[in-house]
Amino acid sequence: MRVLVVGGGGREHALVWKLAQSRHVTDLYCAPGNAGIGKLAECINIKPTDIAGLANFAAAQKIDLTVIGPEAPLIAGIVDRFEARGLPAFGPATDPARIEGSKAFAKELMVRYGIPTAAYELCSDPQTAHDTIRRWFADPQRTRRGLVVKADGLAAGKGVTVSSTEQEAHEAVEIMMVQKAYGAAGDRVLIEERLVGEEVSIMAITDGECVVALPPSQDHKRALDNDEGPNTGGMGAYSPVPIVPDDIADQALDLVLRPAIDAIRDLGIPYKGVLYAGLIVTDDGIKTLEFNCRFGDPETQAVLPLLESDLVEIMDACINGRLDDVEVACSTDASVCVVAASGGYPGDYETGKLIEGLERASQSEGCVVFHAGTREVNGQFLTDGGRVLGVTATGPDLAQAASRAYAGLRHITFDGMHYRTDIAGRALRS
Repeated sequence: MRVLVVGGGGREHALVWKLAQSRHVTDLYCAPGNAGIGKLAECINIKPTDIAGLANFAAAQKIDLTVIGPEAPLIAGIVDRFEARGLPAFGPATDPARIEGSKAFAKELMVRYGIPTAAYELCSDPQTAHDTIRRWFADPQRTRRGLVVKADGLAAGKGVTVSSTEQEAHEAVEIMMVQKAYGAAGDRVLIEERLVGEEVSIMAITDGECVVALPPSQDHKRALDNDEGPNTGGMGAYSPVPIVPDDIADQALDLVLRPAIDAIRDLGIPYKGVLYAGLIVTDDGIKTLEFNCRFGDPETQAVLPLLESDLVEIMDACINGRLDDVEVACSTDASVCVVAASGGYPGDYETGKLIEGLERASQSEGCVVFHAGTREVNGQFLTDGGRVLGVTATGPDLAQAASRAYAGLRHITFDGMHYRTDIAGRALRS
């Protein structure tokens, strides 16, 4: 099979790495890819949002399977366009992809179909949002917990503010709705109750009927150790998650993931691809924070190394509505991914810094290095993004996986490099 992966980050490197292991793959392409991906696939200089260009390339090259990594092309309709031209693509069509593209759509779906989630109100103008915040903070219970302000649309993972005080909530509304920090994504905001507990991610693969969950993982959003500093795209992840034993994972499948797929199918827009559920384990049980319509980043870098089945066979079965016929087997080992970021990230940062030690890191026990923001110039690897690399290691348990990941990471250096030293630390302490 001739396979095309769309995207150029760490998630896409992990996808390319796993797809390259399939006995079915003869030719592998990635658009646009990165320096690490270029060692496994031919990188094509087409942006993920250039849907016409990608479709023309897939048609000309007789691509048998296109795998879409980022959410933006999915929400923009890449699967619809590919299917119209008879080009198989793994991912949801535009309508079901709204489950990530619009938080209001997702919330309405959850409430209508009884999927456990936080109470919320949708506000379409700043005055309504400010009035709602004042009213919510008049409730003593909500005052103790604070609340969450979310931009309705896509904001590159940054349109969520957890507000401990009323002032912080009002400031978030001003940033989103008045200053338009996230563009049209902030035209509407959701005011939500703040849930207390540990967050966990579960990615499920589905053909619209059958739903199979991959091992749970936990992302680390904050830039600094002990969950301090600003939010980022993710500084690392690990799997499995001790607070989500098999019975809790089964609850997530039965109470959240399957009902969401059923709800979308009932609306006449069957969901095929990956459905990512952002969950929180509270004293009152599992609640749903959000849905994403694609593989997570960096969760994918932690979970895919545990997948033992052929990813091409799984994706092909999803597209053709026969996931029941394919085994989705995962290792019982543990996996830890630690992200190395540019100095200043998630704020301003410089690129073009020389990266050294990649080969030694890749040869470290149990390790694989996934490139996220890199480019190659004259045989040398340079930084080319905020999140530069992710070092993933597997082991028989979390302690050994984490030890191996950090041992591999210590071989890598570049000017300004920083990373968290406590990925999976909470799980190890517990």
